Amino acid sequence: MKHPDFNQTIPIDEIGVTERVARLNSRSIKKGSKVQALKLALSMIDHTTLEGSDSPGKVIQLCKKARQPHPAIPDLPTVAAVCVYPRMVSVAKKELKDTDINVASVATAFPSGQAPLSMRLEDTKFAVSEGADEIDMVISRGAFLNGEFNLVFDEIAAVKEACGDAHLKVILETGELHTLENVRKASDLAMHAGADFIKTSTGKVSPAATQPVTLVMLEAIRDFYYETDKMIGMKPAGGIRTAKQAIQYLVIVKETLGAAWLNKDYFRFGASSLTNDLLMQIVKQETGHYQSLDYFSND
Repeated sequence: MKHPDFNQTIPIDEIGVTERVARLNSRSIKKGSKVQALKLALSMIDHTTLEGSDSPGKVIQLCKKARQPHPAIPDLPTVAAVCVYPRMVSVAKKELKDTDINVASVATAFPSGQAPLSMRLEDTKFAVSEGADEIDMVISRGAFLNGEFNLVFDEIAAVKEACGDAHLKVILETGELHTLENVRKASDLAMHAGADFIKTSTGKVSPAATQPVTLVMLEAIRDFYYETDKMIGMKPAGGIRTAKQAIQYLVIVKETLGAAWLNKDYFRFGASSLTNDLLMQIVKQETGHYQSLDYFSND
């Protein structure tokens, strides 16, 4: 595959980005639209467990909540996907059969990516063979920061090939990229190398997802679409805990990319605690009363 030239840097006006985010966050949303936005955000969640203590029982409980987020409101949308380590893919796949909920799996030596490429490819192939519909890979941040752009490009392309029919989400780990210019360059690189989604973070590094970083990535997706006519998805992950934040992200997506991206095929939230706050706000909008977070399951 021919390498595009990634040595050029697109300058980013950091103050301008911050000001645009602030303007978008000031938008008011009517009650009817708010309920719709809350349910839309729920349908975009990658319900996730990525702990060393994960067990089949924990994944089964996670899948049950994915299928029915809150039994007291049976007509709620299901989440978009359940995201687990490769060893747990078969468990999730079995629990989610006969649903349209995807199974996503982190691979490529998540979260560090510090393993030989051959091992990262085997990790990917194993997850796909177990039934993963989506693979979340991490880029080699050290190589990227060292200017080895062709190496990073080739690794993404190799993982994409190993995915077969599974979609590839490429994690940039933006908290380690230092500048918005690097975020833009990594976004462009990942999309040209074959990413179906670009994703901010593993959730294991601080800062994780931020709205300015997300805006820069969305603008990269917009420009890539103008260049190639190909729609790429976006997934902010880590640190998004409240319904208010989720709606702010939806506004940024709508104003940057348009309504075509406002669905689970092109936008996801990587979050483990967001689900319950969305549920709490949905119950409030429909009943007029807040329920304690203890009212909702923690799985």
